[in-house]
Amino acid sequence: MAPRRERVSTLPRLQLLVLLLLPLMLVPQPIAGHGGKYSREKNEPEMAAKRESGEEFRMEKLNQLWEKAKRLHLSPVRLAELHSDLKIQERDELNWKKLKVEGLDKDGEKEAKLIHNLNVILARYGLDGRKDAQMVHSNALNEDTQDELGDPRLEKLWHKAKTSGKFSSEELDKLWREFLHYKEKIQEYNVLLDTLSRAEEGYENLLSPSDMAHIKSDTLISKHSELKDRLRSINQGLDRLRKVSHQGYGSTTEFEEPRVIDLWDLAQSANFTEKELESFREELKHFEAKIEKHNHYQKQLEISHQKLKHVESIGDPEHISRNKEKYVLLEEKTKELGYKVKKHLQDLSSRVSRARHNEL
Repeated sequence: MAPRRERVSTLPRLQLLVLLLLPLMLVPQPIAGHGGKYSREKNEPEMAAKRESGEEFRMEKLNQLWEKAKRLHLSPVRLAELHSDLKIQERDELNWKKLKVEGLDKDGEKEAKLIHNLNVILARYGLDGRKDAQMVHSNALNEDTQDELGDPRLEKLWHKAKTSGKFSSEELDKLWREFLHYKEKIQEYNVLLDTLSRAEEGYENLLSPSDMAHIKSDTLISKHSELKDRLRSINQGLDRLRKVSHQGYGSTTEFEEPRVIDLWDLAQSANFTEKELESFREELKHFEAKIEKHNHYQKQLEISHQKLKHVESIGDPEHISRNKEKYVLLEEKTKELGYKVKKHLQDLSSRVSRARHNEL
């Protein structure tokens, strides 16, 4: 039997060359260097999961907003709230991309809503470049910044409530959350109004009068209807703040959390049967309990942050390490609960909105 070396040598030279070069040909070679403009890392969506350490989101623009927010030195509670909002925005945008691929957003309605929602987030957290846009937001009642509501009517009502002696510290905390919620509603209304105005101007510049009438009948009318609903809610909210600020909280209040109160008011005027309304009421009770739990963790996070700053000033490494570990755990739990609250709120709001539209 011939040795193995002699058997291999009997192959044609060209065939032998191919066998030798084949392993090198199968190794993927980067184009224009690793991570270059045309590399798989830059162009395949699946590679987005391999994010750099420290990145919070799959979408680069949201990571940029997150980094900008951290540079603004927002409080830990505000950062946790922003994190929840951005997570919701990311989920909605990724879902929209799938719909777009399937051709299910031909009129651009869902895309316009996503742009609106992102604009609201930018305004709410002072990320839109406006110096006066950042909302004052704190759970501590002894801070002077709580008087900076940006609206003389609100500041007058808040001062009256604080000095009336009709509220316990817990009730003042609850009332302050109502004032902040009211201010958020005004911000969202102004963003929607601005977005709608710019959209109408764009249509008028690009389309003929007949086309403009068609667009209005198909798209803009629903936006105007939403504006009216929001304005009605704002007016009702101001009436409520006036009443509570003057009279205090009554013992017969159905709900305590501002967002739950709004949802319940809307549900009562929606096209729900008695059974559906009762079911919705029970779900709102569970939702309110979830909000209360989230509020508790927010307060604990703020306390932990203050304690960590104090310990860091002392300089005991072991003490700092223990407090930092506790702070990180609280921060993650607050983010997780915040996301669940925002998602639940979105689901409940959609249900009420569908019931109200069915009525119309």
